Amino acid sequence: MARPIQIDVKRVAKARRTIKTTRNLEDFKCALAVLLPAKAGLTLAETAGLLGIGTASVNRLQARCGSRGRSASKPRNWGGRRRALLTPQEEIEFLQPWAEQAQSAGLLVLSPIRAALALRVGHPVKASVVWRLLARHGWRKVAPDTKHPKNDPKIMNAWKKNSPKRWLPCSARRS
Repeated sequence: MARPIQIDVKRVAKARRTIKTTRNLEDFKCALAVLLPAKAGLTLAETAGLLGIGTASVNRLQARCGSRGRSASKPRNWGGRRRALLTPQEEIEFLQPWAEQAQSAGLLVLSPIRAALALRVGHPVKASVVWRLLARHGWRKVAPDTKHPKNDPKIMNAWKKNSPKRWLPCSARRS
């Protein structure tokens, strides 16, 4: 059996005021996360099911709705580029000379780009970092084709039919 919920009386009073006054859905969910277990005696899992969120999110909403917590209208920023080496604008500026070189030469090699990026950020970077940087800006790796562009199937078939046999059948080898 789940342990009984113990919610502060001040938190319940604040949640009741929020239910009556708010026009924000996140604030409303925050207040419900407090009131459903406190007044209806629901467990954490039952509250999560009713609100359509996970059980860990119910705890977060309850903490956010607390007397010392942040308002639910200012949720924690979970996404974003937390460990970016360069800003998006700096990335565009960094790739500009390489884009000009790619247009004139038609071919780029990863190692010079990687070395230049390492100089720019001040520490070594892995090749996967450079590949992701290029992918973010719409660049892609162009793989070589499986056939030569000047390949002629008629010439190949003629050579196969008329080429001298340089192998012996298995029965001829034994004798």
